[in-house]
Amino acid sequence: PIYSPAAVHKGFLFSTSSPTLVTLVFLIIVTGVLDDCLCDIDSIDNFNTFKIFPKIKKLQERDYFRYYKVNLKRPCPFWAEDGHCSIKDCHVEPCPESKIPVGIKAGNSNKYSKVANSTKELEDCEQASKLGAINSTLSNQSKEAFIDWARYDDSQDHFCELDDERSPAAQYVDLLLNPERYTGYKGSSAWRVWNSIYEENCFKPRSVYRPLNPLAPSRGESFYTWLEGLCLEKRVFYKLISGLHASINLHLCANYLLEETWGKPSWGPNIKEFKRRFDPVETKGEGPRRLKNLYFLYLIELRALSKVAPYFERSIVDLYTGNVQEDADTKTLLLNIFQDTKSFPMHFDEKSMFAGDKKGAKSLKEEFRLHFKNISRIMDCVGCDKCRLWGKLQTQGLGTALKILFSEKEIQKLPENSPSKGFQLTRQEIVALLNAFGRLSTSIRELQNFKVLLQHSR
Repeated sequence: PIYSPAAVHKGFLFSTSSPTLVTLVFLIIVTGVLDDCLCDIDSIDNFNTFKIFPKIKKLQERDYFRYYKVNLKRPCPFWAEDGHCSIKDCHVEPCPESKIPVGIKAGNSNKYSKVANSTKELEDCEQASKLGAINSTLSNQSKEAFIDWARYDDSQDHFCELDDERSPAAQYVDLLLNPERYTGYKGSSAWRVWNSIYEENCFKPRSVYRPLNPLAPSRGESFYTWLEGLCLEKRVFYKLISGLHASINLHLCANYLLEETWGKPSWGPNIKEFKRRFDPVETKGEGPRRLKNLYFLYLIELRALSKVAPYFERSIVDLYTGNVQEDADTKTLLLNIFQDTKSFPMHFDEKSMFAGDKKGAKSLKEEFRLHFKNISRIMDCVGCDKCRLWGKLQTQGLGTALKILFSEKEIQKLPENSPSKGFQLTRQEIVALLNAFGRLSTSIRELQNFKVLLQHSR
């Protein structure tokens, strides 16, 4: 069929190859201005494609950002686990100790600079840990309680349940060798995780059903009537979760196991799966809403990166791995990305959130924080290790972005040459923040690829 520019209208393509036959072909195109902000989708597409995506992809390949420490053995705190996924693609291969750059494995979780990893500092830390060691006769439960008490003061601004990096169960994972892709993990176990997130943590009354929920007695009109009636903060919360869900689904569609012959798997985009999750007809109009929420989430994390730039622009921050030249190049690339994020002209205005009376705003912010923290804990209920790894990383990345957005005053007061007690990021948070944003950037890039594939498939 031959398509003329005039034939493209509101996401539909009219095929005019025959004067007597006009067929309607749908292309999943999301355009226009996003709700709750003044940014249009085309501007985000162009900005991401030509400025952000190539640089963030390079950054994720740097040693500092490719190794992520995570505990994949924490028990699910909400229900008895159904057992772990036995599909081989669910498996995560931990990184051997010998492969971890010396500057990463030597440092405490809060230490990311060369100064903080000096020999004297390490000796002091070792001495302090010996002097303050917990009595080995204590039960494991008591030890955990001590650790929780010690971390309590530091966790007041956290939106996530952070893994204890000192736990023997926490291991480094090479993210490049364990890419996020479709593993075959699905069904009741996966549905239970997302259902718990939406039904119990998105400020939603149980009487209002989500669209396409298998338990829903009707379609989702009442859901959106309810959602539009919420305050901005609670509406934003839902959009962030929906956007994260859409992004993860896009990764799975773009990196799908297409075939496996003679033990050699072939991975690539699956158009049928993409349409099943996002086509307006197959999703009863829900697909484009999900994609708009992906763009909204991208804007939120983009804004966080532009706000946290001063933290990294200080000379004290080295992104230390032990390789002096690579560390310098990594920081240069990161600062270059921050310059791009600051140049974006249509940022989300976080000051519009929690802007009511101080007491009510503080209470709402705490409720927002605790709901999101609960979602980060639900990630320990994911039965597939690879899905759990990427779920935890992306949730923690978003939680770090939220922490940044609501710490503007503390960031503005940062001292140039010494750590700040008012605002601090661990290496774990830094790696999660940039990799999570990298995943969103990849999602939007993959969406452009699917548009082209859909057009060619006609």
